[in-house]
Amino acid sequence: MTETKPTIFIVDDDASVRESTELMLKSVGFNVKTFVSAQDFLSANLQEGFGCLILDVRMPGISGLDLQEKLVSSKTPLPVIFITGHGTVPMSVRAMKAGAVDFLQKPFDEQDLLDAIHRAIAQQRERRLKKDEADELQQRLDTLTPREYEVFSLLVTGMANKEIAYKLGMSERTVKFHRANIMEKTNAGSLADLIHFAETLKTRLSDR
Repeated sequence: MTETKPTIFIVDDDASVRESTELMLKSVGFNVKTFVSAQDFLSANLQEGFGCLILDVRMPGISGLDLQEKLVSSKTPLPVIFITGHGTVPMSVRAMKAGAVDFLQKPFDEQDLLDAIHRAIAQQRERRLKKDEADELQQRLDTLTPREYEVFSLLVTGMANKEIAYKLGMSERTVKFHRANIMEKTNAGSLADLIHFAETLKTRLSDR
């Protein structure tokens, strides 16, 4: 998979901070997009981008913390780094509990910001890889028939073939037949692989 170059999104109503931070980040090779408000960022519909969001806490209209809450509630994966000149301990606690990568006080050290950005990008890259793996596994499971899926769901709980046969009202031989089909369709080499699939897709399977 070809990965796009990370983009750093800066949302801050202070023009001097936006411009100086943009200049610094561009000098080390990042793509940068700046916004004067949280509403401007939301209107641009860039929440699904690859990179991270540098976000001021206090801004007119939607605050940085409120924007973070909106992104979390919409399950947007863009990681957030907060910068503020008026931060408080409760603010930082709220931000970090909601998943912020860092909470930096202005004026911040450039290297501290760069370190936080690299952590944020690594975090998003790992999240993307896990999503790609889950998508691939989901495609394999979608090839199962309804009956095969029933057998799969019981197999991954540790049930033996005989127990599954009794629960589903079928012969043990039929369970073995379904099990063989499941292993082939999912490209699983062992029961442990099937259990891994189920764990990886736990949230999706619970909604099925």
